[in-house]
Amino acid sequence: MKKSLNQNLLFALPSMVLSRQNKLYFHTKTGFIEQLQRCNNVISMTSTHASVLKSGFLNDTFTANHLMNCYVRLQETHDAHQLLDEMLEPNVVSYTSLMAGYVNMGQPKIAMCLFQMMNGSLVSPNEFTFATVINACSILADLRTGKKVHSHVEVSGLRDNLVVCSSLVDMYGKCNDVDRARRVFDSMGCRNVVSWTSMIVAYAQNAQGDEALNIFREFNYLLGDRPNQFMLASVINACASLGRLISGKVTHGAVIRCGYDSNDVVASALVDMYTKCGDVSYSDKVFQRILKPSVIPYTSMIVGAAKYGLGRLSLGLFEEMIARRIKPNDVTFVGVLHACSHSGLVDEGLKHLNSMYEIYGIKPDAKHYTCVVDMLGRSGRLDEAYQLAKSIQVDANAGALLWGTLLSASRLHGRVDIAVEVSKKLIESNQQVAGAYVTLSNTYALAGDWENVHSLRSEMNRTGVYKEPGCSWVEIKDRTYVFYAGDKSIERGSEVWSLMRKLEQEMKKRGYVGENTGLVFVDVEEEAKEEILSMHSERLALAFGLISIPKGITIRIMKNLRMCKDCHEAFKQISDIVERDFVVRDINRFHHFKNGSCTCGDFW
Repeated sequence: MKKSLNQNLLFALPSMVLSRQNKLYFHTKTGFIEQLQRCNNVISMTSTHASVLKSGFLNDTFTANHLMNCYVRLQETHDAHQLLDEMLEPNVVSYTSLMAGYVNMGQPKIAMCLFQMMNGSLVSPNEFTFATVINACSILADLRTGKKVHSHVEVSGLRDNLVVCSSLVDMYGKCNDVDRARRVFDSMGCRNVVSWTSMIVAYAQNAQGDEALNIFREFNYLLGDRPNQFMLASVINACASLGRLISGKVTHGAVIRCGYDSNDVVASALVDMYTKCGDVSYSDKVFQRILKPSVIPYTSMIVGAAKYGLGRLSLGLFEEMIARRIKPNDVTFVGVLHACSHSGLVDEGLKHLNSMYEIYGIKPDAKHYTCVVDMLGRSGRLDEAYQLAKSIQVDANAGALLWGTLLSASRLHGRVDIAVEVSKKLIESNQQVAGAYVTLSNTYALAGDWENVHSLRSEMNRTGVYKEPGCSWVEIKDRTYVFYAGDKSIERGSEVWSLMRKLEQEMKKRGYVGENTGLVFVDVEEEAKEEILSMHSERLALAFGLISIPKGITIRIMKNLRMCKDCHEAFKQISDIVERDFVVRDINRFHHFKNGSCTCGDFW
């Protein structure tokens, strides 16, 4: 028969020897509590528990709660839970302490079960109980339970409580229900830096970076309060997702003013932001100032350098990280494999893939194998890539990325047989349908099979499948200018068209001709045949940037799709003609055009 925790301690009492000083000290409840607060190991904790039991104070809820807090602090949640079960009169502190312990130990489901148990008792939850169980819902992204807890909050009369409402904003944000998060936020009569941060994080984590920046500006205007490191890191992440280098630099200034420039979380966010905004040199400056960089800033640099076409730099950073005995994580290897893929380092990439589990104990998953499929496909080893893709068990979302990657490689090398098979898989699974149709169409065109090209286009029209339109944007001062492929109503349009005509004439003098195969042979998400090359969104953004941004300043363009081959060649030539640097961030990587060449080495 299983003994209780207290019975086990009673059997152990004779073998526990306490010093004379401790025996004299353990005669009051206050003495026991002070001793519990000083406990820093399990042996001391067990000894104190035995003494509390022997002295008869265990039936005192106040003392028992301090005992439980000690177990929770030492991460002995099992013993803490057993203690709760044996308490005669557990109160709200008892339940909340144990719930918080389970949440901190990464076991939020048990915390939620405790909340249900508490609801079945006569103990009523307080603000900290609600905040704890809401946090558990956040971790699990359990929107359904979160809504139920929210209803309980309303009934309990805590709808205006600052702690609870801040937790609700965070929970709804984590559950991708930003509208509800905003309604809770707007209903709060009083807000602090935590609640503002929760709202900013909610927007930033749900791809609404502009709203996150607007909330940050509102915070600065209304409160004038000092932001904390979590708020600043979230704002920086929003700038990174939007590619807003100028806004990122402004936020960096706020970081310095608030004294958080040496904070690891903020510094890591800055490294990531500068790499995602295409300023790897500044990212490196921030990175070099981190005294003891952890795996996170290292990984940001490795991934950033890889996407920027600096494969050797990326791999060098990885070697430096290993030399400093910093263990890589799964994301680090995504960056390493991406670097190998986009630099044509196939053998080196396969070596790193094999080392993941053998040396570091990290089991490769779909995202790693997708990088390897991309790496093999780019180098022309399509059959190996196809066999690898077929051998991997992945869910629908990961499968769409995996097969889409292989489809792009098949188009690149004109492998119609593989392209047809992969396209069928994507269309049958209802994943990337438009992209699959367009890429397969372009693959047929490359092979000269125009009958199948027209057949696929007709099928797209019949089924109502449309591809995403090309969109590019450029940030100038504090404003973002957005351009869509084929849009003739852009700002300063006459100047843009005039400049584009001049640049095309100059390119023709240098021997430039556009694609003459009838289609723009591009990846799954690029502009289709009907869109004139000179009307591609990135060209419109570039021309606008050239007439709006002073010479000497790098023009930075963001694009929602993959940059097409023809525009890529045009950008190289224009960079040499106008003697300026351009950085384009497309959906896959960065392209830094300078003096007629690109950092990707025409391998993307």
